[in-house]
Amino acid sequence: MSVSAGRWFALAVLAVCAPAHADWQMNLSPGATAMTRQVWDLHTAMLVICALTAGGVVAVMAWSIVRHRKSRGARPADFHESIGIEIAWTVLPFLVLAAIAIPAASTLVTLYDTDNADVTIQVTGHQWLWEYRYPEAGVHFYSRLADSSRAAELGIDGAAPDQLAHYLRDVDKPLVVPVHAKIKLEITSADVIHSWWVPALGGKKDAIPGRVNKKWFRADTVGTYRGQCAELCGRGHAFMPIVVKVVSKADYLAWLQQQGGQGPAAADLPDAPADFDALARRDTLNREQAMTLGKHVYKTLCAACHQRDGAGLDAAGYPALTGSDVATGPIAEHIRQVIYGKNAMPAFGGQLSNAEIAAVVTYERNALGNSVGDQATTADVEGQR
Repeated sequence: MSVSAGRWFALAVLAVCAPAHADWQMNLSPGATAMTRQVWDLHTAMLVICALTAGGVVAVMAWSIVRHRKSRGARPADFHESIGIEIAWTVLPFLVLAAIAIPAASTLVTLYDTDNADVTIQVTGHQWLWEYRYPEAGVHFYSRLADSSRAAELGIDGAAPDQLAHYLRDVDKPLVVPVHAKIKLEITSADVIHSWWVPALGGKKDAIPGRVNKKWFRADTVGTYRGQCAELCGRGHAFMPIVVKVVSKADYLAWLQQQGGQGPAAADLPDAPADFDALARRDTLNREQAMTLGKHVYKTLCAACHQRDGAGLDAAGYPALTGSDVATGPIAEHIRQVIYGKNAMPAFGGQLSNAEIAAVVTYERNALGNSVGDQATTADVEGQR
């Protein structure tokens, strides 16, 4: 077969096989979380900037070659330097790098912010399975390759890989987490280096013996998400899948009970993502909005001193809010203390809006073991300023 005929044959094969590639995805997946979509947007912006830069450079080079070719009688310019060009090729790259660095830094800060998690899970890699522990709930189990995949791998009982929907990607016990909750993973290894990776939930994190690495995710949609160990960890590396089941809050609490664990209070798990900035600007809040925004403000600003459960740190001068005279006493005094502070507590009046102060006061009086039943309003806060 001649070279020309071979080329035409190859083109014909590609044309026939083209439908088989219709489902191929050339770009990254946006994922199933707000964080993965933020990373995807950043990746797309960087790709556009790089493409425009490369296209501009090639276009200028092509124009220069055509415009100044010898056949047109072009003669080289007789100069040694240009202050304008020196300034331009210094300032323009700086502006491009700044345009890239600012959103990238913001994304990285968000990516590594594991504080104020709703659920903490300790993940340990083993050759060749994953160990999961929910320290706050008292749940502990190992997650291994599913028996169906193992049987197909070994050719037992007539099992065949092509008969399994998720060959080598199923486990006997998946990781179960609630939807809309911030999940913090504390990842380590008991033997060699592994890497916990579920693409739809964003990024991967190495599991290193003697070290704890942290990552977080918040899934927006109920579903099953699959991944695998992304580090070549030994002979059984291909048989170490990861399956994460994202379920509703009610199903998560029921699952914890089935496992013999102690689930968090239902109010401590978010029902749906909220636009906290929009809520903070509102003139009025209903009870549900106040509790949602108040919980967010408490976890962001107050939990570090008064603890997530309101137990406080007496040794450091931060009293418990659970059953305290302030959180169960006159609401006006409670608002005043948040605005102006007291002793070691800073004044939050200049940091928080009226809606945020009203919300956090409402939350502290009706959560954390308290059930006063009242609600602070933005008008109450304005009256105390």
